[in-house]
Amino acid sequence: MPFAALDPVDPLNLEALLTDEERAVRDTVRQYLDDKVEPHIADWFESGELPVLPELAREFGKMGLLGMHLEGYGCADMSARAYGIACRELEATDSGLRSFVSVQGSLAMFAIHRFGSGEQKQEWLPRMAAGEAIGCFGLTEPDHGSDPASMTTRARRDGDDWILDGRKMWITNGSVAAVAVVWAQTEDGVRGFVVPTDAPGFSAPLIKHKMSLRASVTSELVLDGVRLPASARLPEARGVGAPLTCLNEARYGIVWGVTGAARSAWQAAADYAGQREQFGKPIAAFQLTQQKLVDMALELHKATLTALRLADLKDSPAGVHPAQISFGKLNNVREAIQICRTARTILGANGISLEYPVIRHANNLESVLTYEGTTEMHILALGQALTGHAAFR
Repeated sequence: MPFAALDPVDPLNLEALLTDEERAVRDTVRQYLDDKVEPHIADWFESGELPVLPELAREFGKMGLLGMHLEGYGCADMSARAYGIACRELEATDSGLRSFVSVQGSLAMFAIHRFGSGEQKQEWLPRMAAGEAIGCFGLTEPDHGSDPASMTTRARRDGDDWILDGRKMWITNGSVAAVAVVWAQTEDGVRGFVVPTDAPGFSAPLIKHKMSLRASVTSELVLDGVRLPASARLPEARGVGAPLTCLNEARYGIVWGVTGAARSAWQAAADYAGQREQFGKPIAAFQLTQQKLVDMALELHKATLTALRLADLKDSPAGVHPAQISFGKLNNVREAIQICRTARTILGANGISLEYPVIRHANNLESVLTYEGTTEMHILALGQALTGHAAFR
């Protein structure tokens, strides 16, 4: 019996493992992005803006992408696999799109959904799920990235109110957000607050001069005596473990998302190698180019298998361990960025042109390599899980 032709984009036939619902998510997101975003994303990246973000937010809301793994309040309550697949398709177009969806759903919305009061959930989650209100997540500070427990943002009591002072840095969506989930030190430890961005004393200056995630809104948050009512505190969030729980949700989306960027770079390299002729034949016919394409495909599909396994664990009754998420984030981002770099070599000088997606993905992944836990922090987390010895301090 003859074998069917191997699909070079999916040599392990992993897409056959998806359910009809998951394929529908894949196809819906991919079609929308192909039609509405792909023709413009290189220009937006070059100009350093995402001018249609409000429109995109509402369209993503209509597709159920915002908080899609959350239950109730207008959220889609879909599987971890479905959410991961959506992240993959978003990042195949641009990491900035997946970052927006991750911050909206897995950080800001998740924090309110998991730790918020009934009133906070009713006030914000339906609008955020619909894309009518954009959220951001204020944890990282100018001097405190990998060590959030040392944050200097403070929240102090003043009668029944809270007064917040401090700065947050590298905040996705900050300048366009209607609500910010802000983490601050109190006399009782780290606590979270739901901060309307029109509150007096709150500002979110745009961060410019980025060479990565250029089609994404990145901001500083400045809190200068921001007065909030007692009801603004997230009642169930106690200690630094609360924001770290939110980060774990976002990291899961990254595990999937970067496989989309890697797939896009691989496909661009394979297409180019089949068309570009040197020494009388396509460069795809040369052994060294084939080795690059094969090595890239191996790592891409191992990364996809890792994402699929973590999805099944996340959907299981036992759930997924934070160290397992670290495993996926560490491996998949590291391999995705290497795939982009190798793809760049296949395209030669054209590899640095925005006429192709490769250098854009490579630049974006430099940010993804750092945010939601640096390579070093995930190595240390895995090292502790594997040996039983903490080496953080």
